[in-house]
Amino acid sequence: MKYSRLTKEQFEELTQEFTNFLATQAIDKAEWDKIKLEKPEVAEQELDVFSDLIWEGVLSRATFLEHFSKNHIFLFECFDTHVQSIVLKSLVPDVDFLTREGLQWLSDNMFTETIEMKVGKKEFTEERNSSIFQLIQQGAFLSDGQLYQQINSIIKS
Repeated sequence: MKYSRLTKEQFEELTQEFTNFLATQAIDKAEWDKIKLEKPEVAEQELDVFSDLIWEGVLSRATFLEHFSKNHIFLFECFDTHVQSIVLKSLVPDVDFLTREGLQWLSDNMFTETIEMKVGKKEFTEERNSSIFQLIQQGAFLSDGQLYQQINSIIKS
């Protein structure tokens, strides 16, 4: 398996897609129930293959990621060969970016000496989607890129 198996909740959300996936292999509901009962290892393989297909599609379309921690915000824009990053760090230890108050504080103090901002670029050393998946495994999540684009446009002007 290249990525990770989808959660039970994710499979539930993708029931129709999974049904279509099985149908492409000429597996109907009765056949699937039989496979689960008689060949659980084959059922497990099917779940893994489907999970990888879904992840591959999601990661191929991924453009922006965000990762928030108590004192840092990591913003990423993903390209074909590299990722651009903007890292915001609070120099005030009791600010918590995981709270609404912390984000309001960031908004009020964005361009003061209490926020350290770094911009970076990293070439992908392995396959693009695997690299993006690693960021997700570390706590990043897909985003619409609004925050990245706002900060990036201010930095560039």
